[in-house]
Amino acid sequence: MKRKLRMGMIGGGIDGFIGAVHRKVAWLDGGIELVSGAFSSDPKKSKDTGKELFLNMDRVYGSYKEMIAKEKTLPDDQRMDFVSIVTPNHFHFEPAKMALENGFHVIIDKPMTFNLDEAKKLKKVVEKTNLLLAVTHTYTGYPMVKEARNFIASKKLGKIRKVQVEYSQGWLSTFLEKSGQKQASWRTDPTKSGVGGAIGDIGTHAANLAEYVTGKNITEVCAMINIVVEGRLLDDDSSMLLKFEDGLTGSLIATQVAAGEENNLSIRVYGEKGGLEWHQEEPNSLIIKWIDKPRQIYRTGWDYLSLEAKNNFRTPSGHPEGYLEAFANIYKSFSEAVRQYDKNKKVQIEKYDFANVDDGVRGLAFIETVIKSSKSNQKWTKLIV
Repeated sequence: MKRKLRMGMIGGGIDGFIGAVHRKVAWLDGGIELVSGAFSSDPKKSKDTGKELFLNMDRVYGSYKEMIAKEKTLPDDQRMDFVSIVTPNHFHFEPAKMALENGFHVIIDKPMTFNLDEAKKLKKVVEKTNLLLAVTHTYTGYPMVKEARNFIASKKLGKIRKVQVEYSQGWLSTFLEKSGQKQASWRTDPTKSGVGGAIGDIGTHAANLAEYVTGKNITEVCAMINIVVEGRLLDDDSSMLLKFEDGLTGSLIATQVAAGEENNLSIRVYGEKGGLEWHQEEPNSLIIKWIDKPRQIYRTGWDYLSLEAKNNFRTPSGHPEGYLEAFANIYKSFSEAVRQYDKNKKVQIEKYDFANVDDGVRGLAFIETVIKSSKSNQKWTKLIV
C-alpha cells in the first residue's frame, strides 16, 4: 500500500489532552493523515473540533455510530483505513467493537476496555474479524527500552533474577477532581475509569513495561492499594510484590500522590552477570551495571546499538528523543501492520512490535487481580487471563 493511511478519530475534542497527542504522533512520520472524526459526544463540539483541525466538514460526525456507518459506504480510495479511539475507558469497548465489525482496524488507548469481561469479548471480535488492534503502551516505543529488551533476550545478563518497576507522579496529591479539572475528574471516577485509579492509569504501564523488557509474564501478585487523598473514590497509591514466569520475582509501585514527582517511570532488571536501569525522564540513556567491571551508559543514536533500537530513533546522537517520538513509534509499527495487511491471510501479529489485544486483556486482568489481591487476606493472588 503506497499511500498515506487515512485515520478516523473517536474522541479527542480540541480541549482534550490525549487526542492532540495522538494526532501529533500519527502525523510525525508523514504516513498518516486524519480524514474524519467523531470528536465528542456533543455534536457541536465535534463539529467545532473538525473546524479547528481544518477537516472536510462532511467527514466530521456527531457520533461514532454515524462516522463508522457513513465511512463504510465511501469508496475504497476515500474511506478511513483505521480508527483511533481516545475516549475515557468506559467508552472504549462499543466503538472498538463496531469499528472492527465494520471492517476497520483499531488503535486504542490503555486500558483497552472498562473491565476484563469487555476485554475478553473484544478479543473474540478481533479473532473473528481477523483485523488489527493496537493498544498504545507508549513507553515501549522508546529506543532504549527496546535496547533493554534486546539486551535481556540476548542473555548478556545471564538468567534474569529480579525486576523493580516504579511509576511515580504527584499531580493528584490534592483533591484536584473537586475543582472540575477534566483529566482528574474522569480518571478518579469509577463509572468512567473502572475499578482501578492509579493502578489502571499508570500501574498498567509499569506492568506492561516489566513484561515487555523481560519477556516474562506476571503470574501472581501480592498487592496493597490505598486512597491517600480524603474523599477520592479510586486508588491513588499502590505497592506490590510480583511473580513472573520462570521463577522471576519483582516489585511494582504506582502512585499519583508522590508530591513533587512529574512522570517518573523507572525500571531496573538484575541478572546473574549484572543489571540494567532505564528512566523515562532521562530516556536517551540505558545504564548497564556489571558484577565484575565498570558500569556502562548506552546512548540513543549510536551504531553500536541493536537493530531494534536503531529502527526506532530519528535523530543523531546527542539530540533528545522523547515522549512524542516514543508514542509515534507505536503508530509507525501499527501502520506497518496495516500496510501489510491481507484480508485473505491470518494476521501474524507476533511480527509487529506493538501491544495487541492479548496485551490489552492482560492489562485488565492485572488491574482486577491487583484490586482482588488488595482486598484479600491471602498473601498471593493468581493472575488469570
